[in-house]
This record gives sequence, structure tokens and C-alpha cells, in this order.
Amino acid sequence: MEQEQDEDEVMSEVHLGCPPHFTGPFISRFTFSLPSLETRDGNNCCSSHIEVNSSPKEVTFDEDGDLVLDRRKNVTEKCESYEFSIRHNVTSSLKNVGLQVWKASLVLTDFVLHKCLTSSEFNGVTAIELGAGTGLVGIALARSARSVYITDKGIGILDNCLENVNLCSRLLSLQENRLHVRELDWNESWPPLLGSNDLFQTRLKYTWSPLEIEEAERATVLLAADVIYSDDLTDLFFAILDKLMSRGSEKVLYLALEKRYNFSLDELDVVANGYSHFRRFLKDESDCGSPDSASFPCFVGKLVDLQEIPQYIREYERGKDVEIWKVTYCQKQQN
Repeated sequence: MEQEQDEDEVMSEVHLGCPPHFTGPFISRFTFSLPSLETRDGNNCCSSHIEVNSSPKEVTFDEDGDLVLDRRKNVTEKCESYEFSIRHNVTSSLKNVGLQVWKASLVLTDFVLHKCLTSSEFNGVTAIELGAGTGLVGIALARSARSVYITDKGIGILDNCLENVNLCSRLLSLQENRLHVRELDWNESWPPLLGSNDLFQTRLKYTWSPLEIEEAERATVLLAADVIYSDDLTDLFFAILDKLMSRGSEKVLYLALEKRYNFSLDELDVVANGYSHFRRFLKDESDCGSPDSASFPCFVGKLVDLQEIPQYIREYERGKDVEIWKVTYCQKQQN
């Protein structure tokens, strides 16, 4: 217990506006704008000169997952405002960073909102969020998706994530049966162990059922934000990714990260910890070689142009050190 208390605390810059010296859970409201009827085509509703409603409203979608806009509002309004209420810690130990909201998760949430507004790619999908932390990204996807598995490790993080699912389900009128908070330890095998009576009751509710494992293997979308910050963690991440992407349906991963720079005594230079190690796992599509190549299986990575993704969430500065990668899995076809 003393060792845990002596462990260094870290704080996400997203929380700089929170009350100073606040130690308990805190609820932040992340507001975002969606285009009104007049600006649905072509205009960026997130520009600072465009008016928005001051009070958040309920988000509603039709049975096809399309946004239903309130036509009773004055058409001179350019955007309408909504919010995610997310409970988080203001600071945490390194092993509990999933209790905080990090910039990469907000960038990936912007990406998900944009995809849901401008394409049908996420309509009706089954998705898994890996290392979900507060669950924000998976919650944002839940309106369009058929089913979202929000996964992480540790009872404290999972309990907090479930609380956020409950908070946002009420606020955004989400169907809670679309969201499943489940434990997924990257140190363990996939498929995960099934629930048993030997588990503590608090952990039992986060275990997988056989039907859920089958559904997860049919997932076509994987999401992860801010899981790249140490080489050991990156190795574990790609190991579980290999297990997931090599089974069941063909999957695509959208991964958001923030490059964090520190001075390296080994290189006598400022470097982004973990980033170069992460890049070694990715190949260009041409690098996967011919069907006879020995490079299978491999992960193919393509950098997403963030200039094409508007900033919907208002409460953060995107900066230049965040990236989103689209990652696919290339494996040798059986004859």
C-alpha cells in the first residue's frame, strides 16, 4: 500500500482546467457540435465564428443510424451542441492512466464522429475498443454500431468505464445493450477465459460469455487510443492484435497516439518514447511482398490526414503531435 502511495502521479493536459489539488473522481463534460440543417453540406460546423446552441441536447438517430436533425430550430443556427459526460481522475499512477482522459482519445472521438456523419462505414458494425480507459471512443461509436465491446484491464478502470457508459447512455439515449464493458488482459491468451464461480463477483460481470466471444471474433472494427507509450506495452498490444485480427472476420484498426518527447541519454537527443518501436511493426502495402513472400503475416499502416478531420470536441488543443493510423492485417492466403 505504501509503495502505491509513493508511486509518481501523472496528469493529462486535458485536465488542466480541473480544480487544482482535486484527488477524487471528477466529471468533465466534453461538448461537440453537429451540423444543423443549413450547414450539413460542406461547411465546417466547428469553426469559431459559427454560432452554437448553449445548452446540450439529446442526440437522436433513425433506424439506419443516420442523424435526425431538429427542424423546428431557426435555420440561421449553424450548429447544435451536445456533450459526453465522462468521469475520470485528475491524476493517477502510471499503471492507472486509464482513469484519465488523454488527447489521443479525443482525436479518435473526433474521427469517429466525422465518420458517422459523413459515411456509412460504421453503420451496424461490431467493434472492439482496446485499452479503452474511460470508454469515450467506444461510447461515441455506439450510436452507429450494432455492438461495441469496451475493453481494458483492472476492476477500478472497468468500474469507471461502466459508470461512463451509464452516464452517457442516459444523456445520449444510447441503448445500453449495444455497449459491453469487458476485461481483456493483453498478457493473456485470446479467446479470454470464460467466467466461473471461482471469480469474485465484482470481476465476474466483466467476463466474456461464449456468445460474446463469437460476436467479438466477427468484429470488423478495432479502436485504440493512447496505448503507445512504452516498448513493452507496444509489444503486448501487437501480440493481442495479431490474435484478434487473425481470427474471424477481416478487421481494420484505427489507432490514435500522441508522440511524447523526452531527452534520451542513449541518443543524446530529444526522442518520442515508444514511437519508433511502434513504427517497426508497420509496413507499407507494397512491403508485404508477393503471395510467396516470407513477410506474412504483417500489419499494414496508413497515416490518416487529420487536416480532413474537423475538431468536433471543443475542450482540447489538438496540436501537432497526435496521429491516427489505419492498420490492416495481411496474411498469406491458404491454397
